[in-house]
Amino acid sequence: MKIRLITALCVLAIFFSTVVPSRATDNSVQVISDAAVVRPGCFVATLLGTAIFIAILPIAATSKSVKKTAHTLVVNPARATFTRPLGEFSSLQD
Repeated sequence: MKIRLITALCVLAIFFSTVVPSRATDNSVQVISDAAVVRPGCFVATLLGTAIFIAILPIAATSKSVKKTAHTLVVNPARATFTRPLGEFSSLQD
């Protein structure tokens, strides 16, 4: 019985030695400002960028810069709206 208990304790000790400790931090202001201000602002920038891109599409097509213009006005704001940039809230990932 003691051997089973010691074996189980050793297995649990090895298992729990791989657990990464984490700490609680207060990032509520960052999360709220991201959700309430930054993301809606980026969404508005995406909509405005799309409207501007459609308006200047003939000019971009004649200068053969459609892809660069689309990335600048539409893709980059959309990426900022719908994905979390690297490093943002890095303390949440610790």
